[in-house]
Amino acid sequence: MKEEIEVHHSSGNVFADLGLPDAEEMQAKALLCIQIQTIIKKRHLTQAQAAELLGIDQPKVSALIRGRLKGFSMERLFHFLNLLGRDVQIVIKPKARSRQLGSLRVAAA
Repeated sequence: MKEEIEVHHSSGNVFADLGLPDAEEMQAKALLCIQIQTIIKKRHLTQAQAAELLGIDQPKVSALIRGRLKGFSMERLFHFLNLLGRDVQIVIKPKARSRQLGSLRVAAA
């Protein structure tokens, strides 16, 4: 006997799929965090070295690497990326006609 599994298609934003408030901001912060994690890993930095570079303590780097983003604003994440040698560009453009409201997206080059 086969049990049918209900499948739901993702919107592309897990936070929105879970019905969480501020889902777009949460998704953007998560994507910024992934970029920070990737740079730290590629540079083979220890958490202590990353902490010194970012001007924060090691437990905050640990939280950042684990995706615990409470207390990290997007502005602060932008600053971390700058300290890690990355430019952050914000582009404002008209929304798509198909959407009622504008959206927030992060794209890495």
